[in-house]
Amino acid sequence: MPSVLVVEDDPSIRQSLIEVLAEQGYAVRSAADGFGALREVTQAPVDAVVLDLGLPDLDGGDALRMIRGISSVPVLVATARDDESEIIGILNAGADDYLVKPFSGGQLLARLAAVLRRTGSTAPAAAVGGTVGPAPAQAGDPLRPTVVGELAVDPGARTAYLAGRELRLTRREFDLLAFLAHHTGRVVSKRRLLTEVWREPYVDDQTVDVHLSSLRRKLGERAAAPRYLLTVRGVGIKLVAPR
Repeated sequence: MPSVLVVEDDPSIRQSLIEVLAEQGYAVRSAADGFGALREVTQAPVDAVVLDLGLPDLDGGDALRMIRGISSVPVLVATARDDESEIIGILNAGADDYLVKPFSGGQLLARLAAVLRRTGSTAPAAAVGGTVGPAPAQAGDPLRPTVVGELAVDPGARTAYLAGRELRLTRREFDLLAFLAHHTGRVVSKRRLLTEVWREPYVDDQTVDVHLSSLRRKLGERAAAPRYLLTVRGVGIKLVAPR
């Protein structure tokens, strides 16, 4: 199991990255600042580092140079800074790749797998394809129709029916429903929904809440009396068959 150190000061972004990596089979450690990252790298080796540049104690570029002074571990820089000259400088300072926020979980996994291949390590089998979610043997075909109770969702045809009646959903509502249907019975965090459905893991969770509320209405339910969309407080949402 390859190990990854996530260095990110924003708690919600850090947790989102940890979830994406852990779900794909990585052993994940984390640090919220530059000196914490240096301690982690010094105390125990990791196979790769995902490094933000906007750290509270050290500039990420300085943290990268200090990491390079003690370790040759592959470093994937993941930051909102998109200035070309800075990107070139960071790569010349020893970064193995550079990813500009916002990015999807799939992009992160693909870049990380590529970095590991170049350095002779191997990404988990579930992560090689560059998609976020369970291993293929568990997840099945994401375009295969799913039937949950009286709800039928067909991602390939982009149609959804409830008790034989076609639901009129917006594009985002359908994408949200299809993703939850693909993971029927499993709790999905709002952070992961923002990463995989919106492809924007750094916006407010309220975005998900608004679309869930609209989707509930079209499914004929309320948050106080759910049938299909069950909220697991403090964890996330899961699609279930009504009892």
